[in-house]
Amino acid sequence: MSEQQRQGAERDLYRDTWVRYLGYANELGEAFRSLVPAAVVWLSYGVSSSYVLADAIDKGKKAGEVPSPEAGRSTRMALAVVDTFAWQSLASVAIPGFTINRLCAASLYVLGTMTRWPLTVRKWTTTTLGLLAIPVIIHPIDRSVDFLLDSSLRKLYPSVEKPSTP
Repeated sequence: MSEQQRQGAERDLYRDTWVRYLGYANELGEAFRSLVPAAVVWLSYGVSSSYVLADAIDKGKKAGEVPSPEAGRSTRMALAVVDTFAWQSLASVAIPGFTINRLCAASLYVLGTMTRWPLTVRKWTTTTLGLLAIPVIIHPIDRSVDFLLDSSLRKLYPSVEKPSTP
């Protein structure tokens, strides 16, 4: 097998391709919350949550394909699903969504009290700040969730290798 074929075989659809960006849909929804109907924001959470669920199922299937004498196949699969689902739920949906939501709400409030800008300008400024914050918050949140899970949930199954984070 050539080097390129081997890399293609190891490529993770949910972490190494454009599909990964579906996990950020709720962050976009939160950034645009002041400009779009609430249904659009909820739809963005649906997209992100679907991504999380699909990735967790995929990691469970992959864990079932790996031969290992340490744990049974179903145990490995269940642990992979739980670990991936917990990590992705926190790092891709809950924490970033909350962070962008609060940042945008605070900036809209501050702009409303400290400026005389028209509401439309304040809303677009808030949205821009939310969008600019996304790439800044991603890595610190990912590392924090790694630490949190390493310090809690992953202590329950120390012999099982944790899935690699994006």
